[in-house]
Amino acid sequence: MSLRICILETDVLRPELTAQYQGYGRMFEQLFSRQPIAAEFRVYNVMHGDYPAENEVFDAYLVTGSKADSFGTDAWIQTLRAYLLKLYERGEKLLGVCFGHQLLALTLGGKAERAEKGWGVGIHRYSLAAHAPWMDPEVSELTLLISHQDQVTELPEGATVIASSDFCPNAAYHIRDQVLCFQGHPEFVHDYSRALLDARQEYLGDEVYHKAVASLATEHQGDLVGEWMMRFIQQPVSKHNAA
Repeated sequence: MSLRICILETDVLRPELTAQYQGYGRMFEQLFSRQPIAAEFRVYNVMHGDYPAENEVFDAYLVTGSKADSFGTDAWIQTLRAYLLKLYERGEKLLGVCFGHQLLALTLGGKAERAEKGWGVGIHRYSLAAHAPWMDPEVSELTLLISHQDQVTELPEGATVIASSDFCPNAAYHIRDQVLCFQGHPEFVHDYSRALLDARQEYLGDEVYHKAVASLATEHQGDLVGEWMMRFIQQPVSKHNAA
């Protein structure tokens, strides 16, 4: 039986990129469709107030990245936080990427804020701090495409760090078998990252921009993380997880 994954989309793409890439929800559909585990997807843009009906049932809920601040006071962000807390207390599987990674940390008692070290862009390399059965295939380090100026600076209670670096110590974490989050973007492709870099070149500054562009010569392991996510979803949630 196919997994049913609810994708909570928290942004809209730049107009010049929409025709080719459509949206973050579509990027995740493409990522997961390449994996060896069958799945079907529904995308809801929560910025526009679009949420699943009460009677819809999913195996997991994934919160995408966004240009918004996870610690912002926008009404749609506060609505999403309340919704995610309700899902968590109900024992649902929750996954987050970038903005979603930070928002879930905040919602569950951690802290996210503007990073003192500035923008992280291009390809970034992480050491793996833990291993779990769903982290298969197993690797000794991880490379992912990134685009963020905020970070999780304090993890929620019960969270275990999976991946870290000097630049981003809390780059990935899980809370037992219910929550799984990554700061990096497994759904990104190199061309999309380059387009974002070009759009932000003036804002980033030449040094950061050129270093990030050069890093794109390296492959990233987005497909690996996509497979980890799907194996995580397959794993049953223990009764002790929910609050």
